[in-house]
Amino acid sequence: MTEVTTGTKAGARMDAAPRLPVDRLLDDPGTRIIVCCGAGGVGKTTTAAALGVRAAERGRKVVVLTIDPARRLAQSMGIDSLDNTPRRVKGVGGADGGELHAMMLDMKRTFDEIVEGHADAERAEAILANPFYQSLSAGFAGTQEYMAMEKLGQLRARDDWDLIVVDTPPSRSALDFLDAPKRLGSFLDGKFIRVLMAPAKVGGRAGMKFLNVGMSLMTGTLSKLMGASLLKDVQTFVAAMDTMFGGFRTRADATFRLLQAPGTAFLVVAAPEPDALREAAYFVQRLAAEDMPLAGLVLNRVHGSGADQLSAERALAAAENLEEGGIVDQESGNAGLRDPAAEADGAGADAADAGADASVDASTDADVDADVDEITAGLLRLHAERMQVIAREQRTRDRFTSLHPEVAVAEVAALPGDVHDLAGLRAIGERLAAGVPAGA
Repeated sequence: MTEVTTGTKAGARMDAAPRLPVDRLLDDPGTRIIVCCGAGGVGKTTTAAALGVRAAERGRKVVVLTIDPARRLAQSMGIDSLDNTPRRVKGVGGADGGELHAMMLDMKRTFDEIVEGHADAERAEAILANPFYQSLSAGFAGTQEYMAMEKLGQLRARDDWDLIVVDTPPSRSALDFLDAPKRLGSFLDGKFIRVLMAPAKVGGRAGMKFLNVGMSLMTGTLSKLMGASLLKDVQTFVAAMDTMFGGFRTRADATFRLLQAPGTAFLVVAAPEPDALREAAYFVQRLAAEDMPLAGLVLNRVHGSGADQLSAERALAAAENLEEGGIVDQESGNAGLRDPAAEADGAGADAADAGADASVDASTDADVDADVDEITAGLLRLHAERMQVIAREQRTRDRFTSLHPEVAVAEVAALPGDVHDLAGLRAIGERLAAGVPAGA
């Protein structure tokens, strides 16, 4: 049964939002793939790495696949560099058999591996040397997402790991990750490619005659648009790739089905900001439409406070009183009720001593009091700003929850700096498992 978060501290957490049971997800042997997805800049890479570390230290044999160009994953795991081959992360795991491996997608190398694995040596060499192929494999729209899914399929087929954690590409749109493999597969197996391939299939002079007569108008137009040299490179590439085109769509469809299958869990990663949660909401809807298993939402960089009983309004009012010498500087409320005669008798006895001490200390005390008041007022204003941020984040989260009350959530506290080592990843893993921000 799913836990329910019912805490009601001022702005510290969502009311009635299902808690995402992260450890239960990681410990379940039926969970074979976890896909971290969402908008750019919300902490997908850190989340994927932290999940990998925690799962490995709980006994799973894990590989983390990242497509992050910032290369922060390698640095945080103490690895000089990551490449297209999984590398063991030292210092993670234990006697129970847990291991952590990590790799970074090399888009072009993965495409090269597909060519080398599905063509004979001579044809593979021709394809790899083709200028159009080199452009396609290095940066064609959708290639990165397609190759990420190719690599995921390869890792799953090897069965060397019992859990694969995928850090999806930093796309502008949440839909790119789901759509790009199909788009590239359709392009490589589509009508345009088939038309370009037709002359090569006819062969020899007949093929040239067919090209000149039946396709002269089209090729003339393409030559103007693409340039004769590029058109020739494309046609040479198509001819060499003829036997492979069907495989692209087949593999894209197979990977898409893998993402829908039991054992795959999607985690949508977001920050408590309007744009990020709007993207997350859209992704939640798309995953549901595609029948893909959503485990929940990871909400990163959530602010909390252990002193949330003091509201922003009260903190600001207290700061103003200190800065303006208001109520906090007035005498005690009983000062006007004292007996003047008794005070006069005491004053005569103490006048000499008090006068001497006061002349020395009055100036110093006044300066110290002023400094303390200034520092206290500044801290009160910082607290007020913090409480305003918490309230704003709460409203943003509440809007998401009202749209998707069924989505389980794990909140991760905002940290003072970037995560740059295994200790930081472990700390993130602990916060993920706890599911609520520090101070909540």
